[in-house]
This record gives sequence, structure tokens and C-alpha cells, in this order.
Amino acid sequence: MRDRRLLALVFSATAILVFGVYGVVAAPGAVVASPSPRPTPAGDSDESGEPDVGTTVREAGEPPSPVPVSPPPNLVTLTPVTPTSQGGPEATATSYLTAWQNGDFIGMTGMVVDPPADFGVRHRGFDADLRVSSLSLTPGELRHRGEEAAEMSFRGVRQVTGLGEWPFDSVLRLELRFGVWKVRWTPETMHRSLKDGGRLRLKETEVRSPATLTREGVPFPRDSRAGHYFSGLSDMVVELRLEEEPSGRVLLASPPRQASGTRTTISRPVQAAAARALDGVGQPAAIVALDVQTGQVRAVADTLGGKEAFNSLYPPGSTFKVVTAAALLRSGLTPESQVACPAGYTIPNGRSFSDSDGVDHGNVPFTTAFALSCNTTFAQQTYERLRDDRLRAEAADRFGFREKPGLSSCRIQPYGSPDQLGSDAIGQNSVQASPLCMAEVAAAVASGVWKPAVMTEEIPADSPAPVPLDEGVAASLRTMMGAVVTQGTASQAGLPPDTAGKTGTAEVEGGGDHAWFIGYRGSLAFAVFVRHGGAGGKVAAPIAARFLNAL
Repeated sequence: MRDRRLLALVFSATAILVFGVYGVVAAPGAVVASPSPRPTPAGDSDESGEPDVGTTVREAGEPPSPVPVSPPPNLVTLTPVTPTSQGGPEATATSYLTAWQNGDFIGMTGMVVDPPADFGVRHRGFDADLRVSSLSLTPGELRHRGEEAAEMSFRGVRQVTGLGEWPFDSVLRLELRFGVWKVRWTPETMHRSLKDGGRLRLKETEVRSPATLTREGVPFPRDSRAGHYFSGLSDMVVELRLEEEPSGRVLLASPPRQASGTRTTISRPVQAAAARALDGVGQPAAIVALDVQTGQVRAVADTLGGKEAFNSLYPPGSTFKVVTAAALLRSGLTPESQVACPAGYTIPNGRSFSDSDGVDHGNVPFTTAFALSCNTTFAQQTYERLRDDRLRAEAADRFGFREKPGLSSCRIQPYGSPDQLGSDAIGQNSVQASPLCMAEVAAAVASGVWKPAVMTEEIPADSPAPVPLDEGVAASLRTMMGAVVTQGTASQAGLPPDTAGKTGTAEVEGGGDHAWFIGYRGSLAFAVFVRHGGAGGKVAAPIAARFLNAL
């Protein structure tokens, strides 16, 4: 009985085993596991380019995935696969450049060998500091450096705000790390200039871009003192330069700006000399310079305020003796004529006139009386020779002292008494002029023709017509104005050779005297005026000397 029970138990176990095996083998869709191949590092692939079974790809900083347990050996054995990179070094380089171009710094970090902790910050800072608005990258040729290293050259173009395109070349260095191709990153990967601690800096410089230019097509000099006469002199723009440090090499810069402002008749060197001549002058002052032949304004430096050098009227003092002398020369005097130059002179039944030096010079040539600026001589000769209103006619008809269109202002009224006539003769009483008007007087002597001052290349249609002076009168005036500088009231002012001029000290009721000096040298005529400045020979003439010596 016991044997029968044992035999039945064996038979049942055998049947169960047979049916179990049959169910496993014969069932549809059955899977037979193969032996696990030699573990392959994450990212490797087989020849088809697809990832191997069991490989793990992870971003830098992620925790590692659990390693699966290998199944027990079974009936099929696979040939082990040699580890390779996921697509090779070229695929890694291309992926890196694509991520870089897209600003995917996290993705880039995962493709870099031992990336610095501030990897993304460096890239963002680079772009922000240099104002990079976009980046395009083009892969180049891949070169293998042995079995575990490679290099890919690439070209890039950064768009820099305010500067435009900035092309560059660099190299991606790659190496095989645990079967994975990765980028060996250094700062010079971003740009070659960053090698060995080099830096790149974007430098801003404010430069002038004025709306108004000199006749040479360049900006007015700084602090030109001409801002009341011209607009946009201080307009500024920012120029950019991308520099390599410490070499200082400029990699990219704003293009040279073409002068696009409106040109004037102002000469930059003449304007600069006029402006600097007024430096340190304590009283409001002005210098106006004209081209002798054309009447074009070459400089106007004005600290009087507004456009007073053109428009405001002041008594011209003894500078008006140029006009008075012209009328006396036309009446019959010559530069050599003997005239009295006493310390004082009284108009018959009228007022008295005196000279500032208080010296009786006796009888002297008319040129000497002019050079010494004898008020007594001019009051006497005008009273004796010009009582028929010829002084006013000379001033109005030949030197612009009348109501007229144009830039300058000056006037003289008909006299009402001999006292007024004598005072007009020395630039007081009704005689008034702007510095520009007196510069026109000096230019008329130099050229022999009175012309209205202009600030355009073409003479405006409504400008007064030029007025020729008598040739003999103009020549005599040149001689007499030359004597003022060589032996007269401006002889100690330091004026350069070949300067001719006339000093003026104009009395002002209720204030200090105005200082004047007008003259010409070479192609320039000019007027210097200092409001309440004092004596013309001591104040205005030295300013004129600084102006002329700077040219």
C-alpha cells in the first residue's frame, strides 16, 4: 500500500512539471531573456545609433537612477557591444552649439566636463556686459586627436546692440569621458580673447554730434561762447568700442560719423582763438571777426548775453574816430597835415574837451593826433570843417550808420548844437554801434569797400549794397591805423606785426567806461568790446593781441 502511494505522488509531480513546461514554451508571445551583456556606460550606443538596452542618460546634478538586477542566465547569449559615444564627438559638438545658440545653459552644462559652478552666470554676464542681443553659430570641421579627443572649429556671429554684427572664431575641444563625448570648456571657448585671464570690455564715449558745424565741416570748439548765435552746438551721441584687455586692441567700434550738421561761415581756428581770448576776462565782453573780402563772420565769441555783439548798441568812443577821420580826409586834410593837439579845447561858446593823458602835444601830423587819440584835435577839426552835417553823412552813407536790414546795428542822429557835433566826433552823444558794426568799419578800411556782415555763403537778397571808399581815403586810414599800433595808444598791447587798429574808451553815464579796440590783420577784421572794462588801450587791445597771436 505504501509503495502504491509513493508511486502515485511521483506520477503527479511529473505530470505537473510536464504541463507547466509545456504551458510556458507553447504559449503565444512568450519572451526568452538573454544573458545581460557587459554593462555599457550611460549614453553609449551601438552601430545603429540607438541607445543600448540598460544605458542611463542623466543631466548633471540629477541623482543616479537605480541599477536593474540582471536576470538569471538563459538559453540565448548576445555578443558584447564595444562602448561608443552617443552619436560620436560631432553629435555632441553640434548639440552643444545648438544649446548655446538657444541660450540653454542648463543643457550645455550637462555636456561639459567638470563645468564651473558659475557656468551659466558667466555666459549670461558676458552677453549682458557686451550687450549681445543674439547669437548664431556654425559648426566647422571636426578633427580627431587620438581615440579619446577631438576638436571642432566653429564660427559665430554675435549681434551687439549699438554696434551690429560681431563675428568670431573659436574651437570646441572634446574628450571621451567614461565612454561619453563631452566638451572640455574654458573661458576662451566663448571668445579667444578670454584666454589666460584676458577680458573684453564695452566702452562708451560721449562725443559731440552738433547740428551746426564750422565752415570746415567740423564741430565748433568746446566752450565756443557762440551758443546764442547757433543751435545744437552741444548735441552729443554715444560711441561704443569693444576692446580687448589688457592689450587695448579694438575688436569692434562705432563707424566713423560723417559730419551732417549745417555748415556756417565760422572758421574753427578763428572761433577757438576768439573764445580763448575771453577766458579770464572779468567783465562781459565780445569779439567779432569778419573776412575782409567777403564780410562773412568768421568768429563771434560773446559773454554779453543774448546776441548783444550783433544787436546791442553802445557808444563806440574813439574807435568812431576812424569814421570822423574819413570825413576830415575828404574835407581836405591829409595824414601829414599839421593839426593842434592841446591838452584841452573849448568849442566857441560851447563845452570843453580834454585828453586822457592831460598833455599838450602842440601841433602834430594828423596821423600822430589819430595815433594819440586826441579828443581835442577831433572836436576842433570837426567843428571847423564838418558843420554842414558831413560827419553824419559820412557815417551813414559810407560806413553803415543808418537804419538798414542786416545783422549789425549802428546809428548817428543829426546834431542839434556844436557841442553835440563835437561829442559825436569822438564817438559819444548820439553815436551808437554794436561790436559787429565796428568790425564792419575796420573791414571797410582794410578792403576799401564797406560791406554788410553776412553769415551765409551767398549774400542775402535784402542786404545793403557794398559802398566803395575813396581810394586815397582808405589808404590814408590804413596808414593812420597802423600808427596806433606802432606808436600810439595800442603800442604796448603786444599786438603782432602788421596789425592796424584803433582804441576806444567810451564814457557811460552812471557806469564805468566801455573798452574798445577795432582793427584788422591779414584777411581778418575784428572788434573787441568789454562792457565797463575801462581804457581800450589797456584792456581791449591786449585781448585783441591774445586773439591774433593765437591764430
